[in-house]
Amino acid sequence: MTTDEEPRTCPFDYSHALEFDPELAALMERESPTRVRLPYGDADAWLVTDFHSVQQVTVDRRFSRAQIMGHDYPRMTPEPIVSPESVNVMDPPQSSRVRSLVSQAFAQERVDAMRDRIVGHADSLLDGMAEEGPPADLVRHLSDPFPQHTILDLLGIPREEWPRMRELVLKLLVTGRDNKEAAAQVKTDLTAYFLTLVEQRRRNPGNDIISGMIAARDGEDQLDDQEMAVMTLTLVLSGQDTATCQISNIVYLLLTRPELMEHVKGHPDSLSGIIHELLRYIPFRKGVGIPRVALEDVEMDGAKIRAGEFVHVSYLTANRDPARYPDPHAIDFDRPHAPHMTFGWGGHRCIGVPLAMAELEVAVGRLLERFPRLRLAVPPEKIQWDAKTIRRFPVELPVTW
Repeated sequence: MTTDEEPRTCPFDYSHALEFDPELAALMERESPTRVRLPYGDADAWLVTDFHSVQQVTVDRRFSRAQIMGHDYPRMTPEPIVSPESVNVMDPPQSSRVRSLVSQAFAQERVDAMRDRIVGHADSLLDGMAEEGPPADLVRHLSDPFPQHTILDLLGIPREEWPRMRELVLKLLVTGRDNKEAAAQVKTDLTAYFLTLVEQRRRNPGNDIISGMIAARDGEDQLDDQEMAVMTLTLVLSGQDTATCQISNIVYLLLTRPELMEHVKGHPDSLSGIIHELLRYIPFRKGVGIPRVALEDVEMDGAKIRAGEFVHVSYLTANRDPARYPDPHAIDFDRPHAPHMTFGWGGHRCIGVPLAMAELEVAVGRLLERFPRLRLAVPPEKIQWDAKTIRRFPVELPVTW
């Protein structure tokens, strides 16, 4: 590295409710990128925290994700979650090509056409919760199964495979060192399974996202089977990760902040904007995600990042940057529109944003319509938060009504 300062060891294991990680908060106060050491990987990394600089790194072609492959790069999990063929570790123009084709399967009008199916999954699960009666664990009844059922259904994965999919995906998210070999085998097995599924859909297309990816064209160009198998793995992983956590996190905030709940109930037509502000505020994960590597020397905010050095960005800190969001640690539903980074930025922004937002709007909207007197069944301090994975979410969310 290019400074005499020793790298800061950052386990990023803070998981106390939805409070902002004090270690990240301290790093935000620094005026230049900080060298950090993460739990796994054989190298240190630079950590970039402010919105403008994070934005720069995500769009600057001098920083490459593709070139991290083949290296034991700094990360949060023992086994890298992404596959080498994943769009998440591609650079333009290859990533632009894949994203352009895949995004056709997630166009807003296509998601709108799927909305009735999404609502059907939510209502079915809420029916089960109502039948069982209070108190009930919202995670078990809604947050956990709803995004899983939705993405697996829309991908056309047979229902009998759903329990196995959930079990395997969870193994990829565990941070324990003894999970490395199991996670590597899971990636191999799931990719092989999805490759078979893609081959089947080529012969017998249906009304599902895999068939939509097969049909996607840019002139004569289209995705090959391996690209679609890896993309399906990415979609299953993200589809059972982000939305699951965020449903629980959003509902937790509403149930512990009565003024927020009253605002939501009083402005049902503004639910999309409300959810975006909550997504900006919520620390949706621990630490950082996939790094980039500098392809040449880059000067940034007083630091000289040399070619070959790894760079991590923090979407969490970017979402709390006071230069972009005045009073950033407050939830302000009247905040002037300024896109957040919860779904990423630039060439690696989540392709499935239209679907993710539809899931969140349906889950929160239908829950509050069906259970207008919903409240926590235990004091907030009794709720247990995940401490085993890279995610931030309540393990259980006991509610009554």
